Parts: sequence; structure tokens; C-alpha cells
Amino acid sequence: MRIGVLTGGGDCPGLNAVIRAIVRKAERQYGDTVLGFADGWLGVLEGEYTELSVERMRGTLPRGGTVLGTSRMSPRMHEDGIERVRATMEATGADALIVIGGEGTLSAGVGVFEAGAANVVGVPKTIDNDIGLTERTFGFDTAVGIATAAIDRLHTTAESHDRVMVVEVMGRNVGHIATWAGIAGGATLTLIPEEPFDIESVAEAIVRRHQRGRWASIVVVAEGARPKAGTLEMPEPEIDQYGHVRLGGIGQAVATEIEARTGYDTRVTVLGHIQRGGTPSALDRVLCSWYGIAAIDAVHDGDWGSMVAFRSGEMVRVRLADAVAELKPVNPALYDVAKAFFP
Repeated sequence: MRIGVLTGGGDCPGLNAVIRAIVRKAERQYGDTVLGFADGWLGVLEGEYTELSVERMRGTLPRGGTVLGTSRMSPRMHEDGIERVRATMEATGADALIVIGGEGTLSAGVGVFEAGAANVVGVPKTIDNDIGLTERTFGFDTAVGIATAAIDRLHTTAESHDRVMVVEVMGRNVGHIATWAGIAGGATLTLIPEEPFDIESVAEAIVRRHQRGRWASIVVVAEGARPKAGTLEMPEPEIDQYGHVRLGGIGQAVATEIEARTGYDTRVTVLGHIQRGGTPSALDRVLCSWYGIAAIDAVHDGDWGSMVAFRSGEMVRVRLADAVAELKPVNPALYDVAKAFFP
């Protein structure tokens, strides 16, 4: 078989490990040819690809980023996008397309498959861990580890200067990174998109903590965290060229309000793309390798329109359309664990 592979959306630790696993089993066990499309869906739309081999993928297991490049381009952004995908699949002789990406990239895969333009198998990728029907997406463990390490370091400087430190982490629509890193890092408070916050209650909680003799606090804020209506005015967000809300700034807004309402010296740290970059964790390397093997097996089983998913300690297959139908929020029971440590 000739099998196309693309990596779309934001970069993520472990992408190369997934590609490596796909190529390894495809070439060595099935005798396939793997075509790596450049820059996500853009490469499919423009017919830009390179043949991948076991030799080409050597040394990529621990590498961050993606050797194929990525973009947020989608066939849906072009009137003739679906037909261009169909034409590329026919011109390259590709029998299937493995789509590695988050909600946007995988949703485009659903459209391509349902239009009959390509035989699609999906692999869930996002550090936000928000894809439905899978317990874990790769890159999440690495991102949580990076955020936790940063929080650990901020504890020492906060304690040295009797400061409140606000840490803004990624999490557009869900707060998985914030919740896990907040618990692991011993955060004073954790604010997530799933539960709008009252800034006055946040300030009061920090005052209570300091009145008990604890003169340093860490507040973890997901970038998509939202204040309750009427409690904190926020500027209208910008919209990027792909129609996505450009997030950022909530950490600074929270820090400014905490200092104004409490009088405590408050600083903000925005981790941003640091969470995306660098070497994937050991857990993510194993998970990525498993995802890649599961994806190539799904291709050879002809399970088109499926997504490989990690559930109950094993790899399964779910319908791709069902997986992207709704984002996976933070489990309320887990957030209750975080709240048990709030002041």
C-alpha cells in the first residue's frame, strides 16, 4: 500500500515518535510506502510530499516538533479543497491517509472521509488532552511535566519575596493541563475554563491564606479561563487568520486584580509555547509508539473513518466523527481534588 501521513495544528512533543512507529511497521512488516505530506493539510492541498523510510526516521524518537512541518490550514478553507485532496490522493496513488492532529485537523479529516476523497484514519494529538473518546492524547504528559517544573521553581522565588505568583498555562477550552499541574505543583488556586471564577473570591482566598501565616501563593490559570459575568471586564479577543480566538492575557488580568484587591506584590509568568517544545517524556514516547502502530494496523484492516484511542489501558478504535463531536472537559471529580487544597 501507499499511505499518506500528515501532522496538522499546533506542534506537539511526540509527533515524530508517531511518524517513526507508522513508518517502521509499514515498511518492515507490511512492505508499504509512506508518503509524508508537508505542513499538514497544506501539503495535501498542494501535492507536496516526501517518501519516508526507517532510515530517514532514525534518531527522531526523542525529537520535539515534527519533521513534516505543520500548519492550521484546512481543506474547508478552500471552495475546491475536497477536490484538491481527492486529486492529490489519486496523483500520488495513496490508498489511505493517516491524519495526526487535534480537533480542527481531525474534523477536517471527517469531512474528507465523508466526501469520499480519502480513506482516513485519525490519531489524536493535543497537549490540551481535550479530544473525546480517548483517555489520553500524546504531548499532554510532557506539557504537564514542563508546567509542574515551572511551578516548582516559582514556589521558591514566591517564598523568598512573599509574593503571589500567577502562572498562565495552555488550555483553550478545557483545563486539563492547569488542573494536573496545579495539583502536582501544589498550587494555591487553579482557574479553568470549565468553571468561571469570581475574582473577588480569588482575592479573598489568598488573603485567608496569608492571614494564616503563609506569605506566598501560586495561582495557576488556564489561558481560556473565564471570569463570571459582571465580575471582571476583559477586552474583546482578537481573531486570527484561521478564525480562532487569539487567547492570552488572562494571567496578567488576574495578577493585576489580585494586587489591587489585596495589596500583595503579584507577578505573572506566561509559559506559552515552552509547553509545546522540546523532548517528549518517556510516557509520551511509549504512547506515541503505540498510537503509530495502532494506526497502521487500522489502515491494513481497512477501518476507514476510525480514530485510534487509548482507553482502559489499551488501544481501541472509535469513530472519528464521534471523537470530535464534543471536547472532553476536566472530570469534576479531579477538579474537586484540586479544590480540596484551595484556602
